[in-house]
Amino acid sequence: MENVKDDSFDIGIAHYKARDLFSKESEKKVVAAIEKAELNTSGEIRVHIEKKCIKDVLDRATEVFENLKIHKTKLRNGILFYLAVEDRKFAILGDAGINKLVPSNFWDGIKEEMKKYFLDGEFVQGLEIGICMAGEKLKEYFPYEEGDQNELSNQISFG
Repeated sequence: MENVKDDSFDIGIAHYKARDLFSKESEKKVVAAIEKAELNTSGEIRVHIEKKCIKDVLDRATEVFENLKIHKTKLRNGILFYLAVEDRKFAILGDAGINKLVPSNFWDGIKEEMKKYFLDGEFVQGLEIGICMAGEKLKEYFPYEEGDQNELSNQISFG
């Protein structure tokens, strides 16, 4: 995938099952954050949670990005928040349409803010904040337009 920017880091968390971290209420909070963020931008946001990362985190996140068809949006303005819980890895991937417009450090502030919450085991809040920050930052490059259609599901996918 061309021009994919990413950020990954060790979030230093204990052993959990990916699905166990997110009750139905927690899932609703993350989906609500995606819906709110997408009111600011025509960008599309997906979240994928896995227990283990079976390869390099950026390679796996890229694979998930493609499997979820995030690269199929009209403006190539999709984002993936990827979290491998047990292996303590996290990545943010933005598609080519985003990456040709934004500075190289575009994801740094989001990554650092989310990491603070993840280190305290506050995964839902970390995702909510990161997602909202992404929506806010993206509105400069991809503002929400009247009649914008939701091209991708807002539901969390689990691996």
